[in-house]
Amino acid sequence: MFIFSFINDQILKMVWLSDLVTWLLGDLFKFNLDGKFGSSLHFFIYDTVKIMILLAVLIYFVSYIQSYFPPERTKKIIGRFNGITANLLGALLGTVTPFCSCSSIPLFIGFTNAGLPVGVTFSFLVSSPLVDLASVLLLASIFNWRIAIAYVLFGILLAVVSGTLLSYLKVERYVAPYVYGLGSADFEPDAMTRKERHSFAIGQVKEIVNKVWLYILIGVSIGALIHNVIPESVITALLGQDKWYSVPLATLVGIPMYADIFGTLPIAEALVSRGIGIGTALAFMMAVTALSLPSMILLKKVVQTRLLLIFVAIVSIGILTIGFIFNAFGYLLI
Repeated sequence: MFIFSFINDQILKMVWLSDLVTWLLGDLFKFNLDGKFGSSLHFFIYDTVKIMILLAVLIYFVSYIQSYFPPERTKKIIGRFNGITANLLGALLGTVTPFCSCSSIPLFIGFTNAGLPVGVTFSFLVSSPLVDLASVLLLASIFNWRIAIAYVLFGILLAVVSGTLLSYLKVERYVAPYVYGLGSADFEPDAMTRKERHSFAIGQVKEIVNKVWLYILIGVSIGALIHNVIPESVITALLGQDKWYSVPLATLVGIPMYADIFGTLPIAEALVSRGIGIGTALAFMMAVTALSLPSMILLKKVVQTRLLLIFVAIVSIGILTIGFIFNAFGYLLI
């Protein structure tokens, strides 16, 4: 129990880092950490450094594991299954690919072109930006393990249900014909050496951090603003747990935005700390990561409008349902 508590507090939540930032700002530079500016500055520095450290470490290990499952091999594995099992495998594949929604679309095209059912590739497309191993630990570091695990389970369920429904609707005819004619490599990649896997993982860390660092800074800045500057009465008046429209409103606000899940976590953390329902905060996160406007614009290039609208409708209904469930029963997880 002591070991788990130590790992949770010192490695995930990085209490030592919070104490260090407190000492630097309060004792060394004499900021008033009880004031709005000092408190916001502490939130910004602590959350930014914590997320960056966890992100780099987790992406390295996830990418190292991912090096054993390149796309060609993955296609062959999933291609052996069908039905809900294939959708589940597609969703689980998304959890080990640390991509944003826009970065997931090229793989979506590749899997579709390789002959995987469209429903399976959509399960991957939903889960890839929404759920990954890094987000599990980051959610645990910000909230707790129960919320993190529940989020992942619901995220995978949303991906499986979405893909299964699209398979049932037989939407293949709404995919752009050129996607099926791009040609794909059908070979078993050479085994990578340990040094090559290390280089691959380091490269993934650099590439992904380079893509998301700005969104993390923006997300933490917004979180600091919500956490310490905007009055709690204003926030709860708009998105309080007693407001039935809080989940739909958070979802609608999230869709036009574009950010990685790592950039939305600080905002969700700040919202919950100000009395917003956990379901409302998670609905916002899911909408930003799974239904961002830029990713929908990219997806429109490979599917017809009808399929895009069906996809958005199914995922939106799923996000709303998850948000309402968390708001109703989330207190059991806190």
